[in-house]
Amino acid sequence: MIGAATGRPIGITGLGTHVPERVLTNDELSSLVDTSDEWIVERTGIRERRIAAEDEALTDIALPAARAALAEAGVQPADVDLLVCATVTPDMMFPTSSALLADELGMPKAAAYDLLAGCTGFVYAVAQAYAMVSAGLAERALVVGGDVLSKILDWTDRSTLVLFGDGAGAVVVEPVEHGGFLGFELGADGGGGENLWLPGSGSRHFEDPDQFVKMNGREVFKFATRIMVYSAQQLLERCGRTVEDVDVYIPHQANKRIIDYAAGKLGIPAEKTVVNVDRYGNTSSGSIPLALEDARGEGRLRDGALVLMTGMGAGLTWGSALIEWTDGRLR
Repeated sequence: MIGAATGRPIGITGLGTHVPERVLTNDELSSLVDTSDEWIVERTGIRERRIAAEDEALTDIALPAARAALAEAGVQPADVDLLVCATVTPDMMFPTSSALLADELGMPKAAAYDLLAGCTGFVYAVAQAYAMVSAGLAERALVVGGDVLSKILDWTDRSTLVLFGDGAGAVVVEPVEHGGFLGFELGADGGGGENLWLPGSGSRHFEDPDQFVKMNGREVFKFATRIMVYSAQQLLERCGRTVEDVDVYIPHQANKRIIDYAAGKLGIPAEKTVVNVDRYGNTSSGSIPLALEDARGEGRLRDGALVLMTGMGAGLTWGSALIEWTDGRLR
């Protein structure tokens, strides 16, 4: 599924992020499983990650991010009419985390639903928010992407434990004066789903499931390095842009080796690529908004900058979004 934006300009007018206080280093992990800081850094680029407290759920870390995004956009919660929450670790299956967030934030008019697309969830959710606003079904939307993957990890499994962290981000999507989203490319391959899955978490019966994340690292690596390049190339071509036009490249922060491969294959130099996996690990749906926050902090999200975001994850899913960053909110 690929499409270029049409109609009135719609962009991001507010951005907020939040991570738990607890920092878990590689050295600390080495006391839990057979690993070392050197081993983890060499294979993943990760040095530390944030871990939610026992009593912290997704909405606890998503609320501060949502409030920050709304404040930056200058939007009152009651004026938001759509809230999409991308996550694979909701507080519970129902009520949805989106409904809980809408209630806590004070959004009586907002339609609210959770979206499950693995680590690609934020890109999927932003695409849906864009479509709803573009079609006139919503005037402005709040998109939340976040996960507390530490809650569904096997803390004796080195292959997954070292990779993931907790974090959340949120953006306000609404009409802008100029720029905004140029297009999206989304896809899924359920046939590869068993390479990154959570058996026993739904209605399918499994014998004695432990409900922990299971991953075939080799196959996921092969999928990621192929699909992140493909998705970005397809989107740029559809939007009539080239790699040389891209000012900021924000890939999903799964693994530094994957990021380096994708950027190199695309021909995007390191100085245009945002990398924070060393500090946060893989935060799933929180990954891209956290990287957006870093890009902004470094002064990269200037008015008119062309930003390419690409994600991939469980499903297996993938997705890219191309946006011309703007400071011109429609008043």
